[in-house]
Amino acid sequence: MPPNEPEERSKPSAKAARPNDVTTETLVADRSLRAVSVGWDADTAVTALYSAHYRSLVRLAVLLVRDVATAEEVVQDAFVAIHGAWRRLRDPDKALAYLRQSVVNRSRSVLRHRAVVEKYAPKGLPDAPSAENGAIGELERSAVIEALRNLPTRQREALVLRYYGDLSEAEIAHAMGISKGAVKSHTARGMAALRTVLERLS
Repeated sequence: MPPNEPEERSKPSAKAARPNDVTTETLVADRSLRAVSVGWDADTAVTALYSAHYRSLVRLAVLLVRDVATAEEVVQDAFVAIHGAWRRLRDPDKALAYLRQSVVNRSRSVLRHRAVVEKYAPKGLPDAPSAENGAIGELERSAVIEALRNLPTRQREALVLRYYGDLSEAEIAHAMGISKGAVKSHTARGMAALRTVLERLS
């Protein structure tokens, strides 16, 4: 009788060959968070977004509302809102864009409210600087930041999103709720105004 044929090596199962599931840590390392999927529950997805983008969104909001404490509140409110709306998001991969837009819109609301309060507030002694203001004192002493603060709201938003947030024209248009043509216009006018102010200071 011929010798028995050697047993064929068992092939690895499809389960063993499949890469490990994506973890929260992996997503945090991926700043775009493109791997966020519809199957994720709100708690897990928003936690990953918060870990990866909270600080950068606060820095963005500081440039818009001009103080750290308010910027933190704006960003926290934006995360609360996206958590509540997670199941209604048509494309969870665009969650970061949703957050940016929410931060911009809430910053506008803060500035409108602040303008009304300042208009009708009684004039008194200036408040003592807070610890939060001290933390960004160096930033506020910059001539560029000071000039930026005096720009019209839309021009300031466009420049902050473009040159600080490093967003494309399409992303800026989505965050501000305007057309790409309007983004170009606000950016150009803002840059011209900044040059005028800085030339005057030099």
